[in-house]
Amino acid sequence: MAPPSPDVVRALRILIARKSPALAAFATIAARNLGFKALSSFLDYLTAMPREAEPSNNERAFILEALQQNIRLDGRALDAFRNINLTFGEDYGVADVQLGKTRHSHTLTKDDQKQRPNREQSPRPHLRLHNSTLPRSKVRRHLHRHHRALPNGIPRVRGRKVRGSQTDTETLLSRLLEVALRRSSALSTESLCLLAGQKVWSLSATCHVLSHDGNLLDAACIAVLAALQHYRIPDTTVKGEEVIVHGVEERNPVPLAMLHHPLCATMALFEGGEKVVVDATLREQQCCEGEVVVTANKHGEVVQVKKLGGVPADALVLLNCMDIAVAKVKELDLLITKSLEQDARERDVGGLMAELRAENER
Repeated sequence: MAPPSPDVVRALRILIARKSPALAAFATIAARNLGFKALSSFLDYLTAMPREAEPSNNERAFILEALQQNIRLDGRALDAFRNINLTFGEDYGVADVQLGKTRHSHTLTKDDQKQRPNREQSPRPHLRLHNSTLPRSKVRRHLHRHHRALPNGIPRVRGRKVRGSQTDTETLLSRLLEVALRRSSALSTESLCLLAGQKVWSLSATCHVLSHDGNLLDAACIAVLAALQHYRIPDTTVKGEEVIVHGVEERNPVPLAMLHHPLCATMALFEGGEKVVVDATLREQQCCEGEVVVTANKHGEVVQVKKLGGVPADALVLLNCMDIAVAKVKELDLLITKSLEQDARERDVGGLMAELRAENER
């Protein structure tokens, strides 16, 4: 077998330098079977793939040295979240969350469908996460359609992918959100059943990532949970095997039956897990030694604990992360409740219920 070409050696060094031992091992096996010429083309394709810009050595050293002194670049404490701006659209189930420079736009839609005979009586809501690859003009039209006020300075959409496929980040977020919201029984699926064994409501949650500056999971979880609490489904009446769906003019839509409100808190680990940073930015995530995701509700019930790679974490470190997450989840739940109450006050402009009250001007 011919010796490896300089391009192959350079590509292998890049893979090893980027801490991709699995990919480097795969490349070594492929070299034995395909030959170095085919491997060179394969590695050139891999190195040409779009990826996030990594911090320089000086920037990484500056961030780590600042964290050793309990200093963050944006001036926050180690256990503090960035400013969270939660707004709702004109339609029910549309939520926009801005966590620092990270921004999500979430839309919840429904559809009545027939249930398969071999399925259980309780339907399963569908949660789908899509990374927005819309051009800047389409993102602006999307926000203008679903939100009352269009904020200044729409962030540029980052990242590209092949249509119909999901990136590794999207797959990870989808799985974590599925465990946090669907498998934890946060939503009572029995309330979505219109006619037992025949007809159900099907919910579809779509989350567009408009800007990424770290901590995508927490922002996405806030958006999904806020949209679920904000959403309203039409009231229905069942007469025999006939289901009558009432419009907004006839009856007020009803909210979804939420059993509890789980929220995620992601923490970055530094110095072997001795230093825990809450709501890390993109640069801090790229410099951290590992991440821990804790999902809990305001009652202190822990739904899941995920260790996303990196250095091994001691049990005491995980317990510390759980205590921090429970405290932060209570703050996030209170923020969502206040935002929902403010949106309800803005929507309460009178109408039929106001005319039926005894304290009106009549």
